[in-house]
Amino acid sequence: MGLKDIDINGYDTLLLDRDGVINRLRPNDYVKCWTEFEFLQDVLETLSAWSRQVKYLFIVTNQRGVGKGLMTEDDLLAIHKRMCDEITHHGGRIDKIYYCTALTEEDCRRKPRTGMFKEMLRDYPDIRPAGCLMIGDSDSDMEFAENCGIKGVKVQ
Repeated sequence: MGLKDIDINGYDTLLLDRDGVINRLRPNDYVKCWTEFEFLQDVLETLSAWSRQVKYLFIVTNQRGVGKGLMTEDDLLAIHKRMCDEITHHGGRIDKIYYCTALTEEDCRRKPRTGMFKEMLRDYPDIRPAGCLMIGDSDSDMEFAENCGIKGVKVQ
């Protein structure tokens, strides 16, 4: 199932993983700079349509490459700024990006743990978990959704 095939009816908050959902996954590597970032097919058009249909669009992403020293947090922020600029240019939006750079699985913010979701609920107190849909490409993303008590859909 691709992004454009997902039925978002009944949801007002979408949480999207980044690598493998928004941009092409780099097997055994990380997107370390903008030249390595490649939007997946139909993503810009889909995000544009969804931006008109839902209240909130968030990205929730593990970014261990920063923790490993393969890139800096400034590099990550620059990639995210360019990504959001492109999404906005195509009529879409991202309301906020939650990211975790931790190396250990025990970090409460690292998916599939719920720290980033709890942060989101603190930042946006009007969010109803029943209205949230997590869209990811990994079992970890689906486990994150389950741990948060929200619906998850896996894309390929």
